[in-house]
Amino acid sequence: MRHLAICRPIVGPAPRSGHSEWILVALILVVFSSPSWANSSQDGWPSSGENSACVEQTASGSTHYEPDTLATDLFGQPAPTSIAGSSYRMLPEFLADSEVESTGYFQDNWFESAGERSAARDEEWCHQVLPEGLIYHSYLAGVKEPRFAGRWLRDDDLGWMWDITLGGRVGILRYGTVGSDRPEGWQLDMEGAGMPRLDLEHEERDLISADFRFGIPLTYGRGNYQTKFGYYHLSSHLGDEYMVRHSTLVRRNYSRDVLIWGHSYFLTPDLRLYGEAGWAFTYDGGTEPWEFQFGIEYSPAGPSGQRGAPFFAINGYLREEFDFGGNLSVETGWQWRGYSGHLFRVGMQYFQGMSDQWEFFDQYEEKLGFGVWYDF
Repeated sequence: MRHLAICRPIVGPAPRSGHSEWILVALILVVFSSPSWANSSQDGWPSSGENSACVEQTASGSTHYEPDTLATDLFGQPAPTSIAGSSYRMLPEFLADSEVESTGYFQDNWFESAGERSAARDEEWCHQVLPEGLIYHSYLAGVKEPRFAGRWLRDDDLGWMWDITLGGRVGILRYGTVGSDRPEGWQLDMEGAGMPRLDLEHEERDLISADFRFGIPLTYGRGNYQTKFGYYHLSSHLGDEYMVRHSTLVRRNYSRDVLIWGHSYFLTPDLRLYGEAGWAFTYDGGTEPWEFQFGIEYSPAGPSGQRGAPFFAINGYLREEFDFGGNLSVETGWQWRGYSGHLFRVGMQYFQGMSDQWEFFDQYEEKLGFGVWYDF
């Protein structure tokens, strides 16, 4: 998915609203005045040897660009075209910066991937809508972070359980560098997740409980340091099947509206330290205002290829309702990271402390098992 970035002003005036009939007439004139029509054969297609919107590799190895398509005439963005048996190549992969700027679309390399950016371009800051990647990543071993995950765990008292996280986190706006490879600047994100727990001790796989989280963090990163300030809401609910099975159980109205402030620092490109404080301005169900998280994680940066690489993460979560005790989560295993920055992991998890299903927040759990995680 391409980001929408404007690092320099758009060339040419913006179209005015209204007067749709004049716009239609202008489009028709452009179509019939286009060189692609003038050079076309009788069947209406471009004649042989005059391919539109492509790059020709010359004998000297240089590239030549001939923008003679309707898309180029209207918008300035070359349209991909392929002609069998010719020496033409698709434009987006080989187009130089100066040639993109000459089209007048955006004075920036629209087709450039994060892995192909030059060092000079990495330093450019610009406004972006739906940017690639995140500036402040979720904590790998954090038990309430939004992601896709499934963990099959066993507690000596509770038996086997299936803890699931169905969610994600995406960038909405950024003013900073382009790309997903450790971007810098300011970024507004949106996150959300549902976190159900299923009972594997019964064939029906009863829904025991589920936590729901939604948040909007504002993040900033420069060099090895990142910080975030944001808001999240979390509420906990009992599963209807579990309530039927335990008809005498009384549900808690556990909920929190929290302001968070976090800090992250990379000691090396692969090794990260972090800490976070949260204060709930509204809360119910036995919870108290303050919470703290801290941890360390080792996760090799950059695309991993097919072989992948090992990872390790540990997270501590302290809460005021337990006199600032809480829980400890440890994860280790193997990971694969793509060019988008997204991360897939498989491995083991060990959890000890007060339950991470907050409808049972005052119950102690010690569980060990296997998990899969997909992080944004």
